[in-house]
Amino acid sequence: MEKKLLIISSDITGHGHKSITESLCEKVQNYNEVEIFVVDGFSLGKRLLLKIGQSYGPIIRNSENLWKMIWKLSALKPHLVDNFIESLIKDNFLKLLEEVKPDMILSVHPNFNGSILNILEKQNIHIPFFTLIADLVNIFPLWADKRANYIISPTFEAQTKCIAFGIPNEKIKVSGFPVRSRFFPKSNNQRKFYSTGQSLTCLIMSGGEGVGNMKKIAENLLNHFDCTVKIVAGKNVNLKTKLEMSLKTKYGDRVEIYGFTQNIQDLMLTSDIAFTRGSPNVMFEAIATNTPLIITGALPGQEEDNPTFAENFNLGVVCKNPKEIKYTITDLLENNGEKINEMIISQRNFINTNAAEDILKFILKVGDPYYEEAKEKHA
Repeated sequence: MEKKLLIISSDITGHGHKSITESLCEKVQNYNEVEIFVVDGFSLGKRLLLKIGQSYGPIIRNSENLWKMIWKLSALKPHLVDNFIESLIKDNFLKLLEEVKPDMILSVHPNFNGSILNILEKQNIHIPFFTLIADLVNIFPLWADKRANYIISPTFEAQTKCIAFGIPNEKIKVSGFPVRSRFFPKSNNQRKFYSTGQSLTCLIMSGGEGVGNMKKIAENLLNHFDCTVKIVAGKNVNLKTKLEMSLKTKYGDRVEIYGFTQNIQDLMLTSDIAFTRGSPNVMFEAIATNTPLIITGALPGQEEDNPTFAENFNLGVVCKNPKEIKYTITDLLENNGEKINEMIISQRNFINTNAAEDILKFILKVGDPYYEEAKEKHA
């Protein structure tokens, strides 16, 4: 009674889609008769589609205004995007279906929801189709296609947007944001509360692409506080080199600079405060490690309201101007760290540690109503 789940993801448009997929794949070991197949949606297209996907990193590093324009244009005419991508992936997607013969399909990237549903509909192929939204508040209309069997939303805020786009509430499952297991501390009390006079370890990161005012943030921290600073420049090799040249010379061992790292959870778990832009994936990985957050900005479009989301639930505070960091940190540390310690408690209470497994269970149950029953008989 083996069941096959096909996941359409992406390795080249940031790291978030890949890490969400990995969080689900981790949990499949709990289900002996389930096999997951993962494919990068951009690899299904012709060379043009691959180039479009690969342009994401350079665009968000070098021109946020251009990204904002692309986001808004895509949101205005989602069916045109769907039709365009459908034309590029159709042949390879149908070959993939023939090879894998999946029982269920899950898309974790907005570009492949309507396009795949178009193909399934036109070819009269009936396979349960699920969408897992990878954003928190501001979502593309591309996430909200009524033809999906279910749309899985990480937040009630994204659920509200789906309803505004015309998705019936009964087709939406709110799950929490899935995070890979290694980001969760072994003990719920691993994070120590701040106490006056404590030296700080500060982590500065900005998603896999390495964007943001990292140098200015680091300088403001190192000039005003008893701290060490760890900076993750991501895939941005030029940024890493510039930071090493400008900061290591002046501050020496008080600064450590990393490129793209697979062990970001270790840096988070050993830091007292994390500085990041409002990337959903990075934010929730920091929340999972129970690391107080200072959000320094957000990409236009899909990340725009994420900083406010974090503040509303006391998961982090927003400080977009590096010159204001001194005051933001001072405020958090006053009264023996009252505000930063309250944030630690809020994060513990907010995070759904079982989100990835809950999502996988839901897909298996809804995708095959007889799965649980057959599993019990088999056992």
